[in-house]
Amino acid sequence: MTLRRAALEKAEEVKEIENFIQQHKVLGVANLQKVRAAQLQELRRKLEDNAHLRVIKNTIMRRAIAQCKDKQGLEALEEHLTGSNIFLFTDLNPFKLVLLLQKSRVKTTAKAGDSAAHDVIVSAGNTGLPPGPIISQLAAVGLPTRIEAGSVWITRDTLVVKKGDIIDARLASVLSKLGLKPVEAGLTMKAVYEDGLIIIEEQMRLNLKEIRLSVGEAHALALSLSLNTAFPTPENMVLLLQAGHREAYALAMNRGVPTSGTIADLIRKAHMEMLSLRSKLKGNS
Repeated sequence: MTLRRAALEKAEEVKEIENFIQQHKVLGVANLQKVRAAQLQELRRKLEDNAHLRVIKNTIMRRAIAQCKDKQGLEALEEHLTGSNIFLFTDLNPFKLVLLLQKSRVKTTAKAGDSAAHDVIVSAGNTGLPPGPIISQLAAVGLPTRIEAGSVWITRDTLVVKKGDIIDARLASVLSKLGLKPVEAGLTMKAVYEDGLIIIEEQMRLNLKEIRLSVGEAHALALSLSLNTAFPTPENMVLLLQAGHREAYALAMNRGVPTSGTIADLIRKAHMEMLSLRSKLKGNS
């Protein structure tokens, strides 16, 4: 009876997951490794209006995927169903979803084996810690110290770990005592399915600064090309009219064509030429 009940519960879960897949355009697979329960709860809260997050066994997800015959290419997501995962069901653009996950990352204290999210520099100054075993612990990770006014002071700014390096247990302990949080915790998207397309982690990494620069350069080049070829667009129409006006004015002035825009300048030009000619005639007399 127990086995039968378990089988029925699994079948119900598979059906529920199948419904989630059918109801949403996007299915994301994120790595759950090293994500702590409190962080996951906070992430669920931040994304509750945009995505449904659920921890599902890979075997259950494979069965649900197999049931979604009308989702072309969905079966290709199965190769990413390894390790501990959390699944995100959403209608958001996949790249916007990844950006939301990046913004939701939080800094946290390090544990042995964690990777540093950035260069960690311990600043010179008062640690607020009393003398004792801490002095040898700080020295063991390369931090120079002195004792002043009953506290341990670090004498100079010191780089203790570089971005991407692994933090060992000794350094993790010291950083924790100093109140430093060198690790960023959050979900890392492994792959996303959308409309028959699988987008993997490497393809979802966005450098917004570089993208803005590229878009800005492309816009400047396109604007320059449209102006040089006199191709009218809503963005360049005013500039084209201004350039056309300048060229028409210069042509009219050079040819002496009187118009409402040139008559005053033509008269001034003729007057200046007359004065110049009179001056030369007087000089010759």
